[in-house]
Amino acid sequence: MLDLAPTTIGLIGLGVLLLLIFARFPIALALALVSIVGLIWLVGLSSTLSLLEAMPYDFASNWELSAIPMFLLMGAIAFHSGMTADLYAAARVWLRGLPGGLAVASNFACAGFAAASGSSVATTVAMGRIAVPEMLRAGYDKSLATGTVACAGTLGSLIPPSVLMIIYAIFTQQSIGDLFLAGFVPGLLTATVYAGMIVIRCKLNPSLAPMVDAHTTTREKLAVLWRIWPLPALIVGVIGSIYGGVATPTEAAALGVVLATLIGISRGQMSWRILRDSIMESLEATAAIFFVSVGAVMLTRFMLFSGVPDVLADLVRDYSINLIMLLLIISVIYLVLGCFLDPIGLILITLPVVLPALEPFKVNLIWFGILLVKYVEVGLMTPPVGMNIYAMKTVIGDQVPIETIFRGVIWFLVCEAVVVALLIAFPAIALWLPGLSWTPKLF
Repeated sequence: MLDLAPTTIGLIGLGVLLLLIFARFPIALALALVSIVGLIWLVGLSSTLSLLEAMPYDFASNWELSAIPMFLLMGAIAFHSGMTADLYAAARVWLRGLPGGLAVASNFACAGFAAASGSSVATTVAMGRIAVPEMLRAGYDKSLATGTVACAGTLGSLIPPSVLMIIYAIFTQQSIGDLFLAGFVPGLLTATVYAGMIVIRCKLNPSLAPMVDAHTTTREKLAVLWRIWPLPALIVGVIGSIYGGVATPTEAAALGVVLATLIGISRGQMSWRILRDSIMESLEATAAIFFVSVGAVMLTRFMLFSGVPDVLADLVRDYSINLIMLLLIISVIYLVLGCFLDPIGLILITLPVVLPALEPFKVNLIWFGILLVKYVEVGLMTPPVGMNIYAMKTVIGDQVPIETIFRGVIWFLVCEAVVVALLIAFPAIALWLPGLSWTPKLF
């Protein structure tokens, strides 16, 4: 083999990894292949085989990871048992009097379903099936209708419980519960900024969203509220059990599955077929997540042996890059890679490199975790990949060209820039709820 410095080997490995991913090579296999070859080059075949015997099992046997399939199953049951449809129906009745009322209702319904599903793509697909056809029937602009649900669906990554937060917490050894709490206010802030933008646009240009001519009595409004009690009860049960000291996050996830099932049964909306379909969806999603995660663990070990993270941290110290400049650089990296990588792959590939660069600034990793999820959200909306955009296209079929969906996303990207700027300028937005305090020296 060529006599190259370990750092050079690490950088070559990262370059090859990106090339494989851009060539549409499966991310899990790309991570594993690059890591194995790199480790063999650095430590030899026998040492690499010893590492491979232990690493996948050590990761997969982590008890906290069992929360992931449980939360995915809870969200699948909530969707298939009709809780999502009821949530949208209530939001539509209460908010349709606003300019762009159906879009605003879709936005907040996505936020509510995100709190049960923990998945951005799942939220987009579930709400896209319900909300977009109704907005199109009401004469809404196609880009507004599809863009709203595609972008509001990204709240599934931010509003707890979130699969991305669980994975981030495990890799950074942070509290899953603190991350969940930290995501609430930024998630609600994002939904509110989205809603404000929709109302302003539709007020200035009424042709985007014709007013729905339907009168609803106070009794009807109160009656529809009764139908949405399952989701708030589900979320309060899960999050409340964690912070009441009754359950760990993993146990709370299992409790969420039991509660979702019991709620479905109590409302006559649960069957063996719904349970079977929900389990199968959760198994498929969990398998995909774990394959990528194991590959990322191997990449982390490869990076550790190569010394690339230490070199990057030294560069930050040597050139006295302030925190704002570093965050801008990280933002650009995530925005670019987010165009091509799925959210879990993006986080797991970049964490081994980004975290050491942040270490000299003693950055609060709970706050950075929320910021990281925001970057991933933006990646879900941006071309050429934009997973939520393609999920929306799959749902809506040939009714709306994909270019129209991307056009509708632009306004929401402006909103995301505003929210990210607020999170960087005021870390307390994320940190006050979990009771943390951090005053960074930004310059």
